[in-house]
Amino acid sequence: MPIPKRNTNTCLINDYICVLEVIIAIRYIMSKPSSKITIFLSVDQQAINDYFNVHDPAPIYKRQLNHAFEHYIMTTILAAKRQSVFIYKICYKNEEDKEYIDPLVYAIRRHFTEKKMFKQAAFEKFKRRSYALLFVSLAVVMVFQGLAPLVLNAGNRINSGLSNSLDVFTWVVLWRPIDELLFSWNPYLKDISIMDRLATAEVILIENEQ
Repeated sequence: MPIPKRNTNTCLINDYICVLEVIIAIRYIMSKPSSKITIFLSVDQQAINDYFNVHDPAPIYKRQLNHAFEHYIMTTILAAKRQSVFIYKICYKNEEDKEYIDPLVYAIRRHFTEKKMFKQAAFEKFKRRSYALLFVSLAVVMVFQGLAPLVLNAGNRINSGLSNSLDVFTWVVLWRPIDELLFSWNPYLKDISIMDRLATAEVILIENEQ
């Protein structure tokens, strides 16, 4: 019994439909509303000093942030995702307290902008190191693969086994740099994105919130 031929046009239409379904699914995921994470702060003449390093004699807007304050912010955004939006909600009671808001916001933005620059520098160092390791590994593989045919006799079983072992060795040599370049860059980009969003987050002022 002859095997019926598949309709080429039907196959192409089915493939096209599958591609469209994948595109629609991706667009739906990307269009999901971003989650918002609110970082609550309060400003008054006593609490303002708790946000900064007590040993820093610089003006308020130039002071280093307190480690406990930074830890509070990072703990608040612990569940943040790639699309999460950060918002600072700052509470104050009177006009005198309100005067401390601008220096505090400036210090926060400056702090996380510097942290972002450090993360970017670490990412660039990681890329240079990974690419250098990959090129060195490729050079080692090319040397061994180039010398192997000249030294080993393909008809000899022992030489054939050594050749197979050499193939495994080359894959082992290449595995680490390839693994680094494919999977280890995402944490760097995540940290850079978080620092950028913390440095540029919206600020909402709330007066006399109970």
